[in-house]
Amino acid sequence: MARYLDAKCRLCRREGVKLFLKGKRCFSPKCPIERKGAVPPGMVGSKRKRRPSEYGLQLREKQKAKRIYGVGERQFKKYFEKARKFKGVTGEALLGMLERRLDNAIFRLGFSPSRSIARQLVSHGHVLVNDKKVSIPSYQVKVGEIITLSPKAFEIPEIKEILAQKNVIIPEWFERKAAVGRVKRLPKREEGEGEISEQLIVEYYSR
Repeated sequence: MARYLDAKCRLCRREGVKLFLKGKRCFSPKCPIERKGAVPPGMVGSKRKRRPSEYGLQLREKQKAKRIYGVGERQFKKYFEKARKFKGVTGEALLGMLERRLDNAIFRLGFSPSRSIARQLVSHGHVLVNDKKVSIPSYQVKVGEIITLSPKAFEIPEIKEILAQKNVIIPEWFERKAAVGRVKRLPKREEGEGEISEQLIVEYYSR
């Protein structure tokens, strides 16, 4: 996947909502959306906004989902093609696959402050699935699998800090004890990202 090297806060401003790409910063007063509002990059505050077209709304929703989960254009389209072959609702199948990515699972379990850091943990070999190292962020976790971190991961300051937090909300499709998580079942739609309108994404690819 191509890496995005510009400021991540610009992505939140472009989509008009918090995408929670910067961990603690997203919950602090330093967040640009908290300070300046959701003004797209390059726009002067006095400029009049145009009403987006139907296509524009669909495109922005697709871009927002890609950026939330940190997935490239080609890979995102592959997810959609797979979802279209599933029985049931295509949009829900798409979000289900995105939720079951290993980097997202690490984030959802509260082992990482953001999906981007979770992706680094996986890529650098700090994540174990059923006691075996898995270094592919897009790996699809399965029911019954045990997810843990390597001993070296506990030495990373950001990981130490988040693991020390109490009252972390874990989705019900997981169960967690200390730094060990288990996939109890597949995620339901309401347990995924509520900010995403999957129907608009389906409409975008169905043009």
